[in-house]
Amino acid sequence: MPGSPDRASLPLLLLGLPGLLPARPPGGDGRPHYEPTWGSLDTRPLPAWFDEAKFGVFIHWGVFSVPSFGSEWFWWYWQKEKRAPYVKFMEANYPPGFSYEDFGPLFTAEFFDPHQWADILKASGAKYVVLTSKHHEGFTLWESKYSWNWNAVDVGPKRDLVAELATSVRNRTDLHFGLYHSLFEWFNPLFLEDAANAFMTRKFPTSKSLPELYEIVTKYQPEIIWSDGNGNAPDTYWNSTGFLAWLYNDSPVRDTVVTNDRWGVGSICTHGGFYTCSDRYNPGHLLPHKWENCMTIDSKSWGYRRNAQLGDYLTIEDLVKQLVETVSCGGNLLMNIGPTHDGRITVVFEERLRQMGAWLKVNGEAIYGTKPWRAQNDTSTPGVWYTFSPKEGKVNAIFLDWPVSGTLVLGEPRAKLGETEVKLVGYEELLKWIALGEKGIIVALPQLTPKQFPCQWGWTLQLTAIS
Repeated sequence: MPGSPDRASLPLLLLGLPGLLPARPPGGDGRPHYEPTWGSLDTRPLPAWFDEAKFGVFIHWGVFSVPSFGSEWFWWYWQKEKRAPYVKFMEANYPPGFSYEDFGPLFTAEFFDPHQWADILKASGAKYVVLTSKHHEGFTLWESKYSWNWNAVDVGPKRDLVAELATSVRNRTDLHFGLYHSLFEWFNPLFLEDAANAFMTRKFPTSKSLPELYEIVTKYQPEIIWSDGNGNAPDTYWNSTGFLAWLYNDSPVRDTVVTNDRWGVGSICTHGGFYTCSDRYNPGHLLPHKWENCMTIDSKSWGYRRNAQLGDYLTIEDLVKQLVETVSCGGNLLMNIGPTHDGRITVVFEERLRQMGAWLKVNGEAIYGTKPWRAQNDTSTPGVWYTFSPKEGKVNAIFLDWPVSGTLVLGEPRAKLGETEVKLVGYEELLKWIALGEKGIIVALPQLTPKQFPCQWGWTLQLTAIS
């Protein structure tokens, strides 16, 4: 593992001054050099692997997994907003004076098997994973020297959960490993003091948040830094541009790392590597900038909830629809699960992940490495979404409902008999079709039930020009 940032540069880091760590001269080794300004940082090309990957798994895991009630925002809703369900839950189940910190030792992770997690992630068909290294509660899943006695090695599991999962993912899969990190912490006294001073003081980012970011990058070399939680403070308070300049210029992952857009008030959907814009963002149309739809299998929470009902979980049909719509419009899907406090990926989450993997095993060529086509969805038939496979020169028409008539109308393709072949992925024979004029075709589907195909929940037609 690489060491921590050069000790001589730490005073600059902690003061939050531009430059932060010593940067190489522009062009000294033929590499681009990025200044700590959005104007410069936003010119960095997004590493190609991220757009090609298309699908990742988000993992929200922390002390909030112990009460596992209502939301991963349990502490805030209970202590700050004093929402009735949370207050009543605590009164009914815990003794007077029980604090949120008392949940720490109960975050035990005794069933956490990083090899098993890695195998499930691989089976999902995902190409990257993002683990919450620290949520807004401030508890770090690694032994951070900046989070003494509020981390997974000092309290609870007594294990470096980040290191264990990173090692298993890298040894057993081809997934890219990423880390989520919350900039702010709800009840950290230093942050509250800075906020009371209208963020004119910067005690919290210089002594806590920024050092943590440098620590996880140098220790674990994540290929995704998924920032979140600006605490209503601007990026200048967080010195986000200074950190990103170091990340892109001098960090051990400078060539491969990707970042999102949550670096302070005003940066979301405007600055950064890929845009998230909002949770569960799915615009339904093509965007000019690379984006990601981060969403949850449990429709009501990012963390595990013991009080979840079956109807709260999205079905595999819902999830395939989310994936297809997102990729057609140029985005990536980051699908979230919430493990239990004892380290289990519950069977409903595992089932959804494995189902997605089964669907991608058949239809993955219409997802991975594709580009948006000239049309994203069909004008004639709802539930048909298009992607383009540039290497093969194929147009992929993914349809989510099998027509009772046995024929599928596609209003967008321009095809001529004798010049275009139509194939159903997973079925060997070419399909018969007729043109509707200069634009549009009608495709005769095989006279079989959908369940007789090697996939369900969505099917892919490939249109190829005959050479």
